[in-house]
Amino acid sequence: MPSHLLPVKPPHVPAQTDPRHEQDTDDTDTRLRFAGLTLMHAALRRDLRRLPDALRLLQPGDETQGQALQRHWDFLTAMLTCHHEQQDTRLWPLLRRFAPELRLLLNWLEDDHHNLDHSFTRVTTLVRIATRDAGSTWPVAYAIEDLAARLETHLRIEERQLLPRMAKVFAETSRVGTLPELLDLLRAANGPGTADAMTWLLDGVDEWTVQRLLADCDDTTARHWPHWRATYERCTNPLWGPAAD
Repeated sequence: MPSHLLPVKPPHVPAQTDPRHEQDTDDTDTRLRFAGLTLMHAALRRDLRRLPDALRLLQPGDETQGQALQRHWDFLTAMLTCHHEQQDTRLWPLLRRFAPELRLLLNWLEDDHHNLDHSFTRVTTLVRIATRDAGSTWPVAYAIEDLAARLETHLRIEERQLLPRMAKVFAETSRVGTLPELLDLLRAANGPGTADAMTWLLDGVDEWTVQRLLADCDDTTARHWPHWRATYERCTNPLWGPAAD
């Protein structure tokens, strides 16, 4: 399994509720149907909550932990970049065509992608400094928290204003916004590998949902998933470092 992804597990990750027992079945079905988007949003939120605390725990001279945090930040930003490119070049054009009433909103979201990308680039520079100098970790942690708050506004708009409309625009058999489509786009863009992407996206997701999502994936992905997950879990400790020998 590629080494650039640092598995991330806090001391406790609450399991998601089994969707079969939720009242809002339509919302659950929509989120599963467009899992390529909703899993990405959940993973970004999760890591942007964890990263500030991980930076604050970084000890002076701990180069191994610093390098691991840097690799994970680079992975997160690579996934975010692929996500934005997918939306700007594939999803937004489709929605502009089939839901023209959303054009102004889509234009705003695309512009905000560029603004967010610039902000992530700036914070990437700060993270490089902090992972080499533990004395600067606290202000960088605050910068990540500010960035997370900005991103949260963007994600909520997509989820509340676009997802319900997408459910009406695209047929249930469409691959648009699905997890298999996301994995295909990552391969085409030479982005993070399928093993890393899957273990990152599904970290903390309940087993019922995982199995339902795997049923939509290709046979190779479904067959290798148990190995990928086992490898991910063996390499993890609560402080984000590599597993002890």
